[in-house]
Amino acid sequence: MAISAAFFTSSSPSLTIPCKSHKPFYSQSVYFLKPLTVKASTTLDYSKVSVGDKTPSPSKTSNWQWKFKDNYINIYYEEHVNRESPDPPKNILMMPTISDVSTVEEWRSVARDIVERVGEVNWRATIVDWPGLGYSDRPKIEYNADVLEKFLVDLINAPNGPVSDSENNLVVFGGGHAATITVRAAKKGLVKPVAIAAVAPTWAGPLPIVFGRDSSMETRYGLLRGTLRTPAVGWMMYNMLVSNEKAIESQYKSHVYANPDNVTPGIIGSRYALTKRKGARYLPAAFLTGVLDPVRSREEFLELFANLEGKTPVLVVSAKGSPKRSKAEMEALKGAKGVSKFVEVPGALLPQEEYPAMVAEELYKFLQENFKSNF
Repeated sequence: MAISAAFFTSSSPSLTIPCKSHKPFYSQSVYFLKPLTVKASTTLDYSKVSVGDKTPSPSKTSNWQWKFKDNYINIYYEEHVNRESPDPPKNILMMPTISDVSTVEEWRSVARDIVERVGEVNWRATIVDWPGLGYSDRPKIEYNADVLEKFLVDLINAPNGPVSDSENNLVVFGGGHAATITVRAAKKGLVKPVAIAAVAPTWAGPLPIVFGRDSSMETRYGLLRGTLRTPAVGWMMYNMLVSNEKAIESQYKSHVYANPDNVTPGIIGSRYALTKRKGARYLPAAFLTGVLDPVRSREEFLELFANLEGKTPVLVVSAKGSPKRSKAEMEALKGAKGVSKFVEVPGALLPQEEYPAMVAEELYKFLQENFKSNF
C-alpha cells in the first residue's frame, strides 16, 4: 500500500480526515499529546492483474508454518510450474509489495509468463504472502522491519519451507519494501540468492517519506499506530482509512496504477476482501508509520545495494509513473554501485500487476543474461 498524506498543525488536538465524494478521504478524531491534524489518503499499492480480472491459476497452493517466538503462523504460498517440461526446475521466489492489500495475486501473471517460456532453464515460481498480509495469518504481533527480515530469512533457509529444494540456486524477485528487505538480508549474509530483481523498490513508509522522522513526528506516528491497533477505535479508523471500496479505488487510480482505466471492479473487490480478514489492520498500521522501513535514508538505501557489488547480480526495475518521491529513490539507483542493470517500464507502484507482460519480459531477459542451463 502506498499512502499519501499531509500533516497540518492545528489548534485543536485531533486527527482529522476530511471526506469528499469525488476523492474519498475520511474523517475521524483521535487525541494527541500535541495539536495535530492529518489529512491522509491511504493508498494501497497492491493487487491483481493488468487487463481484466482473470489471473492465471497456480499449479499448487499450500500453507507453511512459520515459527515466530512461541507461535506458529500459517503462511500462504503458491507455485507456478511448466508441467510440460521434463527438466528439473530452478526456483524463483516472488515476494509481494508490502501494503494494506498486499497479495500473491500481484505476481501471478508474471509468474505464469516466465514459467511457460521455453529456454535453456526451466523455471518454477513460488509466490509467498507475508505474515500479516494477503492470505497468510495476521496475528497481533509487533511488526517491524526486523520481524519481516527474519521471516524472509527463515522462509528461504527452512529445510521444510516452500523453496527448500533450491540448493543454493534461488533467485528472488521483490516489489517495493520487499525488494529492499531482501537486499538488506543479502547484505548481512543471512540469505544468499544467486540473483535479485527489485521491482519499483521503496524504503520509506508513507508518512515518514512526507513528514520526516524527528522526535515530534515519531511520537505522533506512535500514537497513530497505537490507535489503529486498539480493538474498537482502531477498527473504526481502519475502516475509514483503508477498508472501503471507494478509498481503494481512489488510491489505485491516483498512483498505484499509472492508467486508471486498468483499475477494474474485480481488482477493487479482491483488495477490499483482503481488508476484511481477521487481524487485517495490524501490519498496515506499522507500514503507514514507518516501522517497516528497512533503512532510514537514501544513503543507507544505496549502501545496501553497493554491498552486493561483485557478489550478486541485481536488476532494478523502475516505473515511469511512480509518485514523485518514490520515483526519486528508484532513480537514485540508476548507475549506482551494486546495481547490475537498471530498466524502466510503464506503471506506478505496482508495475508487475498493471503491466505484467512488460515486467516479465525484462525479468526474463535478466535471467537469460545471467543463467545458463547448468547454473
